[in-house]
Amino acid sequence: MDSPSPASRPWYHEVTRYQWLVLIIASAGWVFDVYEGQIFNITRNQMLSDIVPNAEANVKWYGDFFLAIFLFGGTVGGLLAGTLADRFGRRPIMIATILAYSVFSGLTFFATELWHVAILRFLVAVGVGGEWAVAASLVAEVFPPKARAQASGIFHSTSILGTWLAALAGLAVGVNWQYAYLVGILPALLIVWVRSAVQEPERWQEKKDAAKSSTGPEKLGSFRQLLLASPWSFRAFMGMGLAAVGLGTFWAVTVSGQDLMRELLLRNDVSPEGASQQAKFAYGIVQAAGGGIGLLSFGPLAARFGRKPAFIFFQLAALAIVPIVCYLPQTYWQLLFLLPFFGFFTLGIHAGYAIYFPELFPTHLRATGTSFCFNGGRVVAVPVLLTAGTLKSEIDLRLAVSLLALLFLVGVVIMLFLPETKGQELPE
Repeated sequence: MDSPSPASRPWYHEVTRYQWLVLIIASAGWVFDVYEGQIFNITRNQMLSDIVPNAEANVKWYGDFFLAIFLFGGTVGGLLAGTLADRFGRRPIMIATILAYSVFSGLTFFATELWHVAILRFLVAVGVGGEWAVAASLVAEVFPPKARAQASGIFHSTSILGTWLAALAGLAVGVNWQYAYLVGILPALLIVWVRSAVQEPERWQEKKDAAKSSTGPEKLGSFRQLLLASPWSFRAFMGMGLAAVGLGTFWAVTVSGQDLMRELLLRNDVSPEGASQQAKFAYGIVQAAGGGIGLLSFGPLAARFGRKPAFIFFQLAALAIVPIVCYLPQTYWQLLFLLPFFGFFTLGIHAGYAIYFPELFPTHLRATGTSFCFNGGRVVAVPVLLTAGTLKSEIDLRLAVSLLALLFLVGVVIMLFLPETKGQELPE
């Protein structure tokens, strides 16, 4: 019997044990990365009620204000970590970023003032933003071209485990929100594993050796080359815009699933405490499950149909599902049924960033470019988040979320101008 041709073999056929190990370690860091962001979203009502006098009337504004700080901190950390990872290696910078978000998350346990929360959320985000860019670049460089989209998609989709962990922690601690932040110390244990198991990718090591012995134009982690040299500058700014759409809609639209459920329950005469607990479950478990399936689906779809069609399809579908979820359901069970579809399309596109951004840049700029796209997008998303907070406090939540979903159209337009990278080697 003839052996199957290379093209017909499954994508994981030639994946080595070490490559799987890198994916597991990168994913573990990303799980806790997401936990640090989501735990605030899930516990913020209790936190702000304890810290801010008479906060109930402005809890949405305060919540989005601190999320804006988180996005800004992620930008600072991500841009710094990206260029340092290209200059000094993926492993040491991954260790530094994991340590940062672990320590400052644990310190949030002691927060008693608004400025405590602001500073700690900023510092946690510095680590969170840096870890993603380094891990995404590492996975893309270690896996072979045939397996890259699926592996990168799996890496990003493990974020759903972080959301579930945050939801379970939020449900477990109830109004004692401080204890949920102690869980954030756990990823510090990953540092031992990273130090012992992760090696620098051969691609990066070759570039580093070449940079030492050459006077050529390539400089490791150079923002000047990234932002001034063609075609990297165009890709960097367009990628930043694409990420801004995803990050802006995530914090302004996707996480609103919890608030939409809470308000529906309150309209149906459920007690505030009961509505809060049921909304946590609906968002953190049920909607998150749909989002996780969407994240896992993006990689295979991008591998089969291309990166551009996958992005465009998910964003158009997200634009359609948001007003349906906002206005159609009238009962708890109706909204609970729709939330997985809401999560699938509004969250699923995020797996594309881990797949697509590392494919846009050469090795000596890969972490820098990937970080610039994703974390630069955080800065652009901050005004969206602040506008969202104001909009949600002044008009009906359902209308506000539906209007904010129009940003997905911007993402479709941006995608039309970016290149297709399906089936191509990483740029050198």
